[in-house]
Parts: sequence; structure tokens; C-alpha cells
Amino acid sequence: MPKVKAEKRSRQHQEVKNQGIMFNTGIGQHILKNPLVVNGIIEKAALRPTDVVLEVGPGTGNMTVKLLEKAKKVVACELDCRLVAELQKRVQCTPMQPKLQILVGDVLKTDLPFFDVCVANLPYQISSPFVFKLLLHRPFFRCAVLMFQREFAMRLVAKPGDKLYCRLSINTQLLARVDHLMKVGKNNFRPPPKVESSVVRIEPKNPPPPVNFQEWDGLVRIAFVRKNKTLNAAFKSTAVEQLLEKNYRIHCSVHSVEIPADFSITKKIESVLQEADFSEKRARSMDIDDFMVLLHAFNSAGIHFS
Repeated sequence: MPKVKAEKRSRQHQEVKNQGIMFNTGIGQHILKNPLVVNGIIEKAALRPTDVVLEVGPGTGNMTVKLLEKAKKVVACELDCRLVAELQKRVQCTPMQPKLQILVGDVLKTDLPFFDVCVANLPYQISSPFVFKLLLHRPFFRCAVLMFQREFAMRLVAKPGDKLYCRLSINTQLLARVDHLMKVGKNNFRPPPKVESSVVRIEPKNPPPPVNFQEWDGLVRIAFVRKNKTLNAAFKSTAVEQLLEKNYRIHCSVHSVEIPADFSITKKIESVLQEADFSEKRARSMDIDDFMVLLHAFNSAGIHFS
């Protein structure tokens, strides 16, 4: 029995050696090698023959070639020039070649093209900024099927009251419908990462909610700094009071509103929280509607967050 295991290991090692590529785990290079998982992800993306697909982190192209079979065009964004060469070699002189466009560089610094569906096995360290780059991208795309670190994925789908519920949860759910699709064990990758993974489907809300996202995020950021504290306590921070007072004074100046000499931002914030009945509420148990009501109450009182 041990002999078989040794053969198996050496065969995989030989495969990597033949490709001439040593993967750089420092930039999140963990290549998805299980064809069943690849097929599962593509199935969940529900591709149409007219679709343009954005793939981030195509690696050696295990998923890319399957996407090219189903879609009209694939735009693959890859940072590593060695993997770009590998990908080009894989489609060379095949009917797939004209359907593949490769963008070389950091996806966070790249202007995203038009696409219908995004499929990605992301470097986990860029998960959060990439999600928001996607959700604020226009024109709207239909859906994204993305591989994340398990805990990050569970944060995306967490509900009020859950232990993992946080600013990321509420901001993502404000802009999109998020579903957890499947768990993916570390042995499905080469080399295996240190953490378990999950696949998530994100479908942007179109039209988007009628809210200024910068304002919304400013409020949510303050509330979730200490999500177990009451909002009354969360807004007592000196830095928060200074920011809101500065914004309030700008608002009054623009709208020619006179500020009384004995004005206190602390009392102003307290009165808004009390009148809207939020003083004793905690961010950990508040949903999107609660934050909408609270943001409206602050804005109506002339207090802004951006």
C-alpha cells in the first residue's frame, strides 16, 4: 500500500515539474485541480452561449477551458506572466483561442470590462476589496460565482444576531443577494491552502437601493467598530463626534442655517438616537431596514457621514 501512495505523490510532483511552474502561495496561487468542483462552479454560474465571462485568477486554465466551451467569450485577468504563457499555450491553435482575452495585471487596479458573469478562484487576501469593486461596477452583471476562504464566505451570508455578522455582511447584502453554494476542502487545490474554502453566488440588486453608499458605509462603519456596544456608546467616541460636528457645520454653512453658540454635537447625536428609538440598540442585531431608518433620521437632522 505505501508504494501506491508514493507513486501517486511522485506523479503529481512530476506533473508540476513538467509544467515548469512552482506556484507562489504568497500571492494566493492555489490551483483548483478537482474537475468535479470546476464543473460544479460552472453549473452554478448557469452560463448562456451569448455570455461574456470575467475570470479572475485563471491559473493554468483548468476552469478557463471549460468556460470557453460554454460562453461566447472569456476575459481572464491574471497577475503572473508565467501562468499567462501557460494559458496561452493551452488554447493555442484551438477553436477556443479567438474567444479568450487575457488582461495581465492586478485586478484591483484594472478597469473591468463589460461582462455578464464573473467566475473566480480568488487570491484570498483580495476578497473584500474585490467584492466591492464588483458590486459598484457598472453596467450591472447578472451574477458572480466566487471561491472564498470559508470564514469570509460565512461572513458574507451572516444574518443579524449571527456571531460572524459584521459590516461586510450588511454592506454586501445591501447591494446584492448572496447565497452559499458549496464547501470545498483544501485537498482540491494544488498546493493545498491552510484553510477550507467555500463557493458563493452573488447577484447584484438591480436597480440598486436608493441610498448614497458613502453615507451608508460611514454610518455602518461607526456602528460596527464595536458591534456589541449600544449605539449610544458607539457614537460617544471623540473621533466620531469631531467628524460629525465638522460635517454638520459644513451642512449648516451650505444651507445657511445658523448654529447656536451653545451647540453640542454630543446632545444632537443623543437626541437623534433617542427620537428614532436606537440609543440602546446594538449593531450586531440590526438589519438593513434598521440602518436605513437610522441614516434617514441623522440626515434629516443635518448630520452626514461622508
